[in-house]
Amino acid sequence: MTAEPPPAHEPTDEALMQAMAGGHEDALRELHRRYARLLYALGYRMLRQRDDVEVCVQDAFMNAWRHAARFDPARASVKTWLVSIAHHRFLQELRDRPQTPLELEEWDSPVQSADPTDRILANRAVQVLDAPQRQLVELAYYRGYSHSELATLTGLPIGTVKSRLRAALERMRGVLGREGSTRGPDALEGGERV
Repeated sequence: MTAEPPPAHEPTDEALMQAMAGGHEDALRELHRRYARLLYALGYRMLRQRDDVEVCVQDAFMNAWRHAARFDPARASVKTWLVSIAHHRFLQELRDRPQTPLELEEWDSPVQSADPTDRILANRAVQVLDAPQRQLVELAYYRGYSHSELATLTGLPIGTVKSRLRAALERMRGVLGREGSTRGPDALEGGERV
């Protein structure tokens, strides 16, 4: 899931971040145009409630606006930074909800995505995983469980949880790199949660 590369006359994401840090609202609007659909798709996958997703995505962009001066292009791309902010906000929303356990199968069911190509690529990437890896990815990234919580939940040592998640993400990146090469090298963003 990557944004279309900006035409030569459009500013780069990094230039927009600098402008946003300087208080230019047009830069925020342009970043929203480029990445809101991606954040909404992730939010729907995690929260499944349109109103909650809309509030969280709005909060994520407002956090990006307030903290634009902290953005460091040496640490992450603008896309990765925005996804990280939104992901943390979605996790906060999940944690604030009353406990309503969902079966893993409910999280594996297809969810309508704004862009069918993104959904197809993501489904293909997840399908290459074996069942234990898929379960860990679903629980960690869509349910918000930490590594230590996953270790307790699955009965696996924490080191095994971390190595299986790392291997799963590498397999998914490999698939997205091959199949999504026309959509950019960083089709799968994000990193491990500690």
